[in-house]
Amino acid sequence: MSIDQQFVEFVVKSLVSKPDEVKVERRIDEKGVLLELTVDPEDLGRVIGKRGATAQSIRTLLRALGTKNDARYNLKIVDNGPERPPRDSSSNDSRGSGGLWGDDEGNSPAKDEKAKEAVEEAVAEVEQAPEEAAPVEEEKEDTFSRTRKELADLDDLDV
Repeated sequence: MSIDQQFVEFVVKSLVSKPDEVKVERRIDEKGVLLELTVDPEDLGRVIGKRGATAQSIRTLLRALGTKNDARYNLKIVDNGPERPPRDSSSNDSRGSGGLWGDDEGNSPAKDEKAKEAVEEAVAEVEQAPEEAAPVEEEKEDTFSRTRKELADLDDLDV
């Protein structure tokens, strides 16, 4: 097993709950070295991370290793989980047609009625209590003035 495979395997096994399921296959193609990572479907989210941050970090570390070894590494994370239905853009986007309140024809799903009522109640509460906003503003100004004073005190220090 090459150093790049060992590296990816070590890092990923440290992240997952089922380290025995981690497999790294190595192939050399025209773009460089391709490392295909396969993990247990339950660990796929941990390896990818929120918005792909963990996967991107692993790729960055691989790039550093590639600089050291004069090689170009590519990491492919194999999705071996159960088949998921395709995303429906209208159900996830409350800005476009449909959205939270239903489609353009006015059809509103029953489960969204409670959400609509909760939003309307929250809006009504905010509209009824505008005078409560003033103390928050005063508190913000007080915090700003304290922070400015602390910064001024720090400027006076001889470092």
